[in-house]
Amino acid sequence: MPPVSQNGGVKSLVTDQIAQSRVLVYSKTTCPFCAKVKDLFKSLKIDIVVVELNKVDNGSDIQNALFEITGQRTVPNVFINGQHLGGCDDTLKAHSEQRLMAMISSERSSYDYDLIVIGGGSGGLAAAKEAADLGKRVACFDYVQPTPIGTTWGLGGTCVNVGCIPKKLMHQAAILGHNLGDARHFGWDVPEGIKHNWEKMKNEIQAKNKKGVVIEKTAKDFILAMGERPRYPDVPGAKEYAITSDDLFSLKYCPGKTLCIGASYVSLECGGFLNGLGLDVTIMVRSILLRGFDQQMAGIIGDHMENQGIKFIRPCIPEKIVKLEDGEPGRYRVHGRYCDGTEYTDEFNTVRDLLTAEMLSHILMETLINVYYKRNMSNLKNGFVVVDEKEQTSVQNVYGIGDIIEDKPELTPVAIQAGRLLARRLCTDSTALCDYINVATTVFTPLEYGCIGYSEEDAIKKYGEENLEVYHTNFQPLEWTVPKLDENICYAKLICLIPEKEKVIGFHVLGPNAGEITQGYAVAMKVGCTKQDFDDTIGIHPTCSEIFTTLDVTKRSGKDAAQAGC
Repeated sequence: MPPVSQNGGVKSLVTDQIAQSRVLVYSKTTCPFCAKVKDLFKSLKIDIVVVELNKVDNGSDIQNALFEITGQRTVPNVFINGQHLGGCDDTLKAHSEQRLMAMISSERSSYDYDLIVIGGGSGGLAAAKEAADLGKRVACFDYVQPTPIGTTWGLGGTCVNVGCIPKKLMHQAAILGHNLGDARHFGWDVPEGIKHNWEKMKNEIQAKNKKGVVIEKTAKDFILAMGERPRYPDVPGAKEYAITSDDLFSLKYCPGKTLCIGASYVSLECGGFLNGLGLDVTIMVRSILLRGFDQQMAGIIGDHMENQGIKFIRPCIPEKIVKLEDGEPGRYRVHGRYCDGTEYTDEFNTVRDLLTAEMLSHILMETLINVYYKRNMSNLKNGFVVVDEKEQTSVQNVYGIGDIIEDKPELTPVAIQAGRLLARRLCTDSTALCDYINVATTVFTPLEYGCIGYSEEDAIKKYGEENLEVYHTNFQPLEWTVPKLDENICYAKLICLIPEKEKVIGFHVLGPNAGEITQGYAVAMKVGCTKQDFDDTIGIHPTCSEIFTTLDVTKRSGKDAAQAGC
């Protein structure tokens, strides 16, 4: 290695050194950590280029340049194939995780990047960051198509901007409203007539202009992680006058009397928190509530929401939306039709629509990647991407993760986990796959619903009813006793596989803080817990979660699961 010039071009020369070296170590002969790294490469029989900063005239200038380039001032400072690895701990960790040799043996190709990720949501960013941390050259493409009323956002995807995060905060606002009423029963002198202020709660969304410049980039591998967006139904007036949840979370004004079309978890959550904020809410249901979830639990949720004052119109489909009056909010008449042919009509200030998701995979495949082998890659009927257990499409170097892939949970943590594991498999010799079965999730309806694993319907379909034991009970949270809330609306259920020592394959709970309850049990189910494990666990008293340690009534027995008092 020629000595580095002492002129003002130190940073440029350091950059050249990095680009021209397969393995480059900036070191000092007096540093024991540098010695460890050099000994490691020697034991691996890897030829390296070493620059001893205490032996060259302008070592301090080089060290300053390295700090500007990497943010790291200390030595050793290790680079592999032009990518910054880090110091001693980073190098030893890469070796222990069996990815050091993969990084070294990875030859620079004619591709612009090792990996291109299409989609800057939770899953896409997780995959991109993981691959970059593993030393790969990564690019992330992201674009949010504005809704008809102009709602859009930057990186982060639906969850951060118009999904899980704002939804949970609005749900909390609704809970606080209910708690104000309950507080009177606990001795608090809460004034009557307290109203919610939408303007103080609303989220601010910033939109950025797009330059529209067309670029072409190549990569060894591609990950499709575009997620999904609402698509307006083919109903007159829907696109002109209805909004989606994307728009709802950034409305500058209170939506007023609202119609939610559809009965997905997003629709029920929106309807629930709007009702909790004191608004008049109606939900138009085309067929069933919470498709894909346990239908017994869905039925209980629907009953509770109706008891809270939410109106359900079902089964009914919208036929047209007519504007009656401008304003913030405006006024609209919605026409629909019940399954028996009876016409439905009513007036609303806001119509929130979320019927089907628009998949962009086939468009992006053509316009961004120039892949010509799309055979069997996507289901043309529903637009989802078809992948195998390794998230690989029928195109060898194209993968899919997150909401766009077929028959997998459409959940942010699932996309993140799948993205990270896929990046590790692409960048190292890891073989770990994402577990799509034992996934915990929560629906933040007024009565929260947490679940893990199989619904009762899916468990029967897979294993047969004769092989299942279902334990269940109603329960009443202690804090509900003082305001005398319903003692038999909260519910717990375990679905157990008899041939495998009653292994728990389905966990379901309805009640306050269901998400907090469910997360802990997800760990137990991940390691294959049985009903006996639940029975052997001592519960925390008095909590809702302890009910799962005392379940003894089975559906097979026919005994009543309702609470009968102390």
